[in-house]
Amino acid sequence: MTDLYPLRRALLSVSDKTGLIELGQALAKRGVELLSTGGSAKTLRDAGLNVKDVSEVTGFPEMMDGRVKTLHPKVHGGLLALRDNDDHVAAMDEHGIGAIDLLVVNLYPFEAALARGADYAEMIENIDIGGPAMIRASAKNHGFTTTIVDVEDYDALLAELEANDGQTSYAFRQKMAQIAYARTGAYDAAVSTWMADAIGETAPRRRVFAGEIKQTLRYGENSHQQAAFYTDGSARPGVATAVQLQGKELSYNNINDTDAAFELVAEFDPAESPAVAIIKHANPCGVATGATLVEAYQKAFDCDRTSAFGGIVALNQPLDAETATKIVEIFTEVVIAPGASDEAKEIFAAKKNLRLLLTDGLPASRAALTAFKQVSGGMLVQDKDVGYVGLDDLKVVTEKAPTEDQMRDLLFAWKVAKHVKSNAIVYVKDSATVGVGAGQMSRLDSANVAASKAERMAKELGLPETLAKGSAVASDAFFPFADGLLEAAAAGATCVIQPGGSMRDQEVIDAANENGLAMVFTGMRHFRH
Repeated sequence: MTDLYPLRRALLSVSDKTGLIELGQALAKRGVELLSTGGSAKTLRDAGLNVKDVSEVTGFPEMMDGRVKTLHPKVHGGLLALRDNDDHVAAMDEHGIGAIDLLVVNLYPFEAALARGADYAEMIENIDIGGPAMIRASAKNHGFTTTIVDVEDYDALLAELEANDGQTSYAFRQKMAQIAYARTGAYDAAVSTWMADAIGETAPRRRVFAGEIKQTLRYGENSHQQAAFYTDGSARPGVATAVQLQGKELSYNNINDTDAAFELVAEFDPAESPAVAIIKHANPCGVATGATLVEAYQKAFDCDRTSAFGGIVALNQPLDAETATKIVEIFTEVVIAPGASDEAKEIFAAKKNLRLLLTDGLPASRAALTAFKQVSGGMLVQDKDVGYVGLDDLKVVTEKAPTEDQMRDLLFAWKVAKHVKSNAIVYVKDSATVGVGAGQMSRLDSANVAASKAERMAKELGLPETLAKGSAVASDAFFPFADGLLEAAAAGATCVIQPGGSMRDQEVIDAANENGLAMVFTGMRHFRH
């Protein structure tokens, strides 16, 4: 094996014909013999190129609706033969096998069929067999053969040939082989995951996760950690599919926090009211709805102005000029919204470091998704928490029932608590958070943190009493003791929403009755670790 190896014969068989003609023309100019199949061959011939059908090489026609065309020793032998092995060369001569130095294949559009909701039969027909087999054979023999599986690598191939007088280097073939195996791995992962879902297998024996690089990040959570951002190919609106109009490159933490913000704000139907969520370190520091987007932003900002500095802002409606003007009054890292007016874009343009991300819509808050987390030696896999509680799901457990306004705030608080790190306590008044306690080791501490924030902000706003006065409070899991509930009552809360289910539920209910609180149980918890 030598470092540089010439391209004399190429097999081009692609589903995506983008750039195929230009590639074929460039190869033909270098005297490379072109082999091809079906539609690829027709595309090349229609462009005036001389192409030999693979069926001419194998002596067998394409058959079974194209299911069988390249699965033949004269194809795989041409890809796999070691050119410096005398036995391999002798076998090629004996059986009339010509070497194939370049393979260009992209696979049947299985992922595209999945994205458009194709039925079972169509999905089966979009499972490529010959393509992955050829890719794996060619990539294995990268000492001699070059394997191209992505349209975006056509230019790199041509640049390599130009730099090396029609030859490819070993380093280039290695790199393309790695890309090729990653592609077949991701393809098989998509097929196996789809089939598990199709047959209702919720915990398959083997599970594969795959992604495609979107961005190499400067670093991870901290500067000493390497990181990259991969997409899963889904069309779900959010940070992975958003268009960034301005601002510097997103960091690892920006992406994580922006995702948290947008998933939270999507809990609020834009047809009902504008909503704004402000996130810091993946936790909400202010969430509100309002009659207008700017009102919602102001209410969210007034929950915790200190934490909002350098935060992430997510909107459930397109950004308008008035809201944009308000947002740029303080330093904000990222704004994500389902659209923006031209006037709003102009206002943001003056803030060069402010990232503006626009999406085609909001993610469906109740869509079935899979979430996973790495642990030492394995993965934890679960359904994404899309649990929903409506008015009819609530059970009043106290002597006093919540009023209509209190019920509205209780449900609002419950939606927010779902997105706060556990232990989570959320105070809400007039459809706006007024205190958020997140990630404490005890529920009592979370209640205390949230209450202290509500009191501090009241002083900052020049108000005579805490923002928590008359508020609704949500707890993401049950109160194990009455102390957390009593802390909320002392802070000024008048009603409570919690899952229930503790051995001491009656103790907590009695404490609520003694303090004049209305309380409802959801029967569902929202731990978020």
